[in-house]
Amino acid sequence: MAFAVAARQGDVPEGQIREFQVNGKAVAIANVAGKLFAINSICLHHGGPLGEGDLEGSVVSCPWHGWQYDVMTGKLVHEPDSAVQCYAVEVQDGSIFVDLG
Repeated sequence: MAFAVAARQGDVPEGQIREFQVNGKAVAIANVAGKLFAINSICLHHGGPLGEGDLEGSVVSCPWHGWQYDVMTGKLVHEPDSAVQCYAVEVQDGSIFVDLG
């Protein structure tokens, strides 16, 4: 699959995470120190919206039950053998593009 437009660059301020629908998929895009990362926004625990969670550094906490994921790798902090999918991100002309693979 090719890159698809997910959002405008200004939609995800530094230190924040937001959820967007990209080709019918919930994608969480995080801005960590000016670098953008995209992960599947569906928590592995009970399907909570990671894009609505709190971001501290590179770790997002699911707003439903607090499961924590590193947005740079998609891995669960307490169980690194489990992870949500990560997606490649590109910024072009002020738009954020995500490759859902």
